[in-house]
Amino acid sequence: MVEERKTLGPFQQLLLFLELIKFPHTIFALPFAFTGAVLAAQGIPEGTKIFWILVAMVGARTGAMAVNRLVDMDLDAVNPRTAHRALPRGLLQPFTVLVIVVLAFCLLVFAAAQLNRLCLLLSPVAIGLTVFYSYTKRFTSFSHLILGLCLACAPIGAWIAVLGRVDLPPLVLGLAVLFWVAGFDILYALADIEFDRASGLYSIPARLGGNAGMRVSLLFHIAVPILLGIVGQLLHLGPLYYLGVLFIVFLLGYEHVTVRRHGLERLEAAFFNVNGLISITLFTFTLLDLLLTLP
Repeated sequence: MVEERKTLGPFQQLLLFLELIKFPHTIFALPFAFTGAVLAAQGIPEGTKIFWILVAMVGARTGAMAVNRLVDMDLDAVNPRTAHRALPRGLLQPFTVLVIVVLAFCLLVFAAAQLNRLCLLLSPVAIGLTVFYSYTKRFTSFSHLILGLCLACAPIGAWIAVLGRVDLPPLVLGLAVLFWVAGFDILYALADIEFDRASGLYSIPARLGGNAGMRVSLLFHIAVPILLGIVGQLLHLGPLYYLGVLFIVFLLGYEHVTVRRHGLERLEAAFFNVNGLISITLFTFTLLDLLLTLP
């Protein structure tokens, strides 16, 4: 294993790290952050705001995912689904990943400082929440909701970045994100029911069973368009926004039908493709609504 590490160059290690943290999955949270930003600005925010929101998001997610991989390294090594990851195989050193975690969170704090004082003051809260989440499945089945809370910080933080204050609409939007994330994380946990039970880990599917877990996930996802509708009412958004919400209802329905019909066989596709499209859809239709229908 040591010999294998020595053969890896810097570029190969970078690729391994990006795979380790599932960097393409940044697409889940980033459009929601930009949705919060354009809603706060009632259009496109100034370029510097967009840039530092982007930097903060990359730093936050990179640090959070890397912490999660470090904390779960021993569990990943004995889980057949995750044993191939770079840390359990010894392809990446834990110390190297820890250094990247520190740098990523420093990047988040620095970006927050460039935005405004409230963002800077709240940045340690975001960091603490993401670190805390990595331990939650060891003692609570509500870990899915804690993960949702972590991603809910994206639109709320972006709203604060633009306006420097907290208001009701981003909190409702954040709640929609919380239930969206918790719902698809429950579906993702279906693949680990037996492992979680054998390892003493907590998840809603492990506690309630697969069918009950899917029902809880469905209830969470039913709440999403309702909350998005409330956001539209609070901000007096137009028909294009609601068209986007309707499309999200279709995508969520497709996700659940796919998992019920095909089970774990199609789980990865439902998790990544559909959920990535959901976040992009909300941002796109929200921005179009703001640009084309508001006076």
